[in-house]
Amino acid sequence: MNQSESKINKAQIGQCGVLLLQYKLLRRCIESAPMTTDSGVDLVAYSPSNGNAITIQVKTNLKPKPGGGRGKPALDWRLPKDSPAKYVALIDLDTQDTWLMSKEEMDQFAQQANGENYHFYMYMDSEVKTRNGKASHRGESDRFLLEQRIVDVFGPSQSR
Repeated sequence: MNQSESKINKAQIGQCGVLLLQYKLLRRCIESAPMTTDSGVDLVAYSPSNGNAITIQVKTNLKPKPGGGRGKPALDWRLPKDSPAKYVALIDLDTQDTWLMSKEEMDQFAQQANGENYHFYMYMDSEVKTRNGKASHRGESDRFLLEQRIVDVFGPSQSR
């Protein structure tokens, strides 16, 4: 970790995730605008190819951390069940990877869901054994990478 990363705060990490997602979308000719208040929607994205606007809540990790506090490196995100956003973007700033899941997919694939939140996590090491078998490994989540989802969610790119 470099010195500037050690001083970054939670709000700055979140803002980095929003900006990274905006950059990746704009590279594919998808316009997006951040919301001015925290109402559970961070971005509204619009694709001219299909004429749809979608709402996105962005959740960001600076880098993997020990799973369960002492385990193998993992990324994890929590999403309120009552989030009004149609999609959630899960960001890893360390690799700049971005996953995009609908709320329905989060409901289906989150390893934990209590009364208020979904908890989705993935281990970086595919050899990690889990007690309940539900833990995701990095490679198992590749189908949700933005690059894999972009056409299905936003339609074909208009870029040349």
